[in-house]
Amino acid sequence: MHAVVTGSSGFVGRHVVSRLAESGVTVTALDVASAGTSEANVTEKTVDLRDREAVKKALIGADVVYHAASRVQTRKTGADEVFDINVGGTQNLLDSCSELEIRKFVYVSSASVVYGGADIEKGDEFLPYPTSFHAPYAESKMKAEALVLRENDRRGVYTCAVRPHIVFGPGDKRFFPAVLGRAKSGKLKAYVGDPKKLSDFTYIDNLVDGLVLAADALGPGGKANGQAYFVTNGEPTPFWEFVGKLLDGVGYARPTIRVPFPIAFTTAAIREAIDAVRGIPTSEESLTRFTIRYLTTHHYFTHQKATADLGYKPRVSLDEGIRRTIEQLKRT
Repeated sequence: MHAVVTGSSGFVGRHVVSRLAESGVTVTALDVASAGTSEANVTEKTVDLRDREAVKKALIGADVVYHAASRVQTRKTGADEVFDINVGGTQNLLDSCSELEIRKFVYVSSASVVYGGADIEKGDEFLPYPTSFHAPYAESKMKAEALVLRENDRRGVYTCAVRPHIVFGPGDKRFFPAVLGRAKSGKLKAYVGDPKKLSDFTYIDNLVDGLVLAADALGPGGKANGQAYFVTNGEPTPFWEFVGKLLDGVGYARPTIRVPFPIAFTTAAIREAIDAVRGIPTSEESLTRFTIRYLTTHHYFTHQKATADLGYKPRVSLDEGIRRTIEQLKRT
């Protein structure tokens, strides 16, 4: 078996590469930057997904593609690049798979593809895509997912999409480090929104389980063909309680001051507008309007379809995942 993993130097991609390599799969790891892997059966290739010819060359000989690469951005300035990478890059991969007769394509999507700003409680795969989005990342992921699912068996490629929600675990360089950085600097004294609003989370090992199971279920007559699946821990938890457990574990104080939604949202809108006029990007570490909406609504899902079709069950509980993550953070 020969697998290609895109976004291989990113959080999810690195874990997918490691899991596949450990199971004896030959892996081609694609990214714009090297992860410095040392596994004997892993070959790294530096590829920009916007370069169609380079993409096709890198995929030669593959049996399955795990597409984990994406540009994450919730601010609206500079959205063209987000779409070029997330949508255009996905199209290049699909075209290359068809031309090279690569039969399996697993897309790492996001639960945000169905988030339009309102509460989602026990969301399932019957949820429609929203008619409008509050962030280029979510919209670009939706458009890329739609491309992937439409492609299923159209040109000889079997495709599916896996939708995690707030992926966390050892090796994360975005979510937890950003929270801890603000706590360490004393900037995490306040929180936004209703502390009772529930969110789903996905421990990284559980996500990789779901991706591998999805690939196994692709092929002639496969249950995953053309399907999308929510893959989470299935333990809805208030967002700030989740963050609080992390902070407790590393010895930082939890935020205690509540900022009402209207104040936080207006402040974020003004900051983003000023940054747009000045032609500078709003820092992703700042709270954008999208992030604030996310923090003030329910968004949790059921993984019953993934369990029924793929045999997916989260092996690592939320608390155990937090414990493992804290242990790793203490060692670094």
